[in-house]
Amino acid sequence: MVNPMPNDSSPATLNDIAVSSLRRDYVLRGLAEDDLDANPFRQFARWFQDAIDAKIQEPNAMIVSTVSPEGQPRGRIMLLKEFNEQGFVFFTNYQSEKARHLTANPRAGLTFSWLDLERQITIEGRAEKISRPETTAYFESRPLGSRIGAWVSNQSEVIPSREAINNKLAEVKARFATGEVPVPDHWGGYRLAPVSIEFWQGRTNRLHDRLRYRRDSLGKPWKVERLAP
Repeated sequence: MVNPMPNDSSPATLNDIAVSSLRRDYVLRGLAEDDLDANPFRQFARWFQDAIDAKIQEPNAMIVSTVSPEGQPRGRIMLLKEFNEQGFVFFTNYQSEKARHLTANPRAGLTFSWLDLERQITIEGRAEKISRPETTAYFESRPLGSRIGAWVSNQSEVIPSREAINNKLAEVKARFATGEVPVPDHWGGYRLAPVSIEFWQGRTNRLHDRLRYRRDSLGKPWKVERLAP
């Protein structure tokens, strides 16, 4: 018989981890059409505030999903830094893997998972670079260490060791020791303009509530659809 809780005195092996037995029923609440705001961005703001009030760790953490030119999907966790009716903004190195993906195929997805609230939101749309003044305004609001870090990392590239990062950090600190840290040319923001926003509320027996706002193209009216769980 597989032991789902390995003895603390010995390392877990593949056979110790009984993944199939991990199970939780979702019973907190439901989601009806009448619960939704007519505007999906206001509905997002409502759930986002609920996540903040519930003291979810990193409530703005999201999976940003892109697709390579070869058709390989890739997701990574990033932080949402702004949202309004124009879309959802995140920042990155413009020479990174995700940026290369978005250059070849600007269609992307965002997923927020707030399991303590038994909720997730899935957003699909098109990502485009934001303006340089917008990027500069956000960059200048970052802590000094984060501004320096944007100059240090050639994001997604293979490096020989952690020491290589530490050495580059020392060089960058010396370079900007006597002045302000400007925005790197290779760094900036993307705004994902959504065409689909799905609100998912966990329900018992895996019969979850899924309500999706969808529009055929940007600027068109939103319509709400219920999806099978």
